[in-house]
Amino acid sequence: MEILWMLIVGGIIGWLADLLTGRDVPGGIIGNIIAGFIGSWLGSLILGSWGPVVGGFAIIPAIIGSIILVLIVSFILRKMGQKKNHGHHAK
Repeated sequence: MEILWMLIVGGIIGWLADLLTGRDVPGGIIGNIIAGFIGSWLGSLILGSWGPVVGGFAIIPAIIGSIILVLIVSFILRKMGQKKNHGHHAK
């Protein structure tokens, strides 16, 4: 049951990061869960664990970390997309 709760909270954190940045996390619900988990790890690494803890996540650093992660991933995907398009038309 604890793992299920962590998945739900991780998904919500990823979804909030998605909403707050206006970017779509690739992979839908699974992508949001992964973004929530990695983002919360990143947030606690940078900001430490403080504030309310829900489902094993320190919510505020987790959301901030997820936002950073979503912005980085969307930036990388956009750059990769531009490279594919430029490379394709270069003939």
